[in-house]
Amino acid sequence: FLVSKVPPTNASRAGVKRACENSLKRLATDRIDLYLLHWPGSVPLAETVEAFEALKAAGKIRHWGVSNFDTDEMEELVGLPSGANVQTNQVLYNLSRRGPEFDLAPWSLERGIPLMAYSPVEQGALARNARLDAVAARHKATAAQIALAWVMAQPGVIAIPKASRQEHVRQNAAALDIKLTAQDLAELDRAFPPPTRKRGLEMI
Repeated sequence: FLVSKVPPTNASRAGVKRACENSLKRLATDRIDLYLLHWPGSVPLAETVEAFEALKAAGKIRHWGVSNFDTDEMEELVGLPSGANVQTNQVLYNLSRRGPEFDLAPWSLERGIPLMAYSPVEQGALARNARLDAVAARHKATAAQIALAWVMAQPGVIAIPKASRQEHVRQNAAALDIKLTAQDLAELDRAFPPPTRKRGLEMI
């Protein structure tokens, strides 16, 4: 499953087409499964959506989505012609970055638009966080696996953890088998409280 992104500087009709063709050449393929607008920019969203739909019609991409869009930007997007064809919104979301839960996550869940959580282990920082140790010990797992299992337990959320070695791939896959209990979730909420007010979408 191939995912690629177009930066907002290339989000015009011609720019999206050119960027996609360059990505296809680099990836040595004739189709990208999911093509994302990396973050909102100055090009009108309607123009970018038209370009994405043209790429779909041409068979160069299967689906398109966005990245780093907050709730107001998603509202604008789905209100556009063909805007409701958006397949996902990739955002920074993990135990230490729970801002999307305030309004973006419930808004997206209600509309069936999955959130794709990047950096679910906070670039490795959560793997070294002692606040995860007790839960990890109960499951005979690592702190990183607990952090990943927590993200995957959230409704309407897809996690995309980094894996630089085969062992990382195996460890990430093992997190799928971890079923966090109500006690686990309560402890994690105390250690990493959910948001109580709206905050701007974070990015790294």
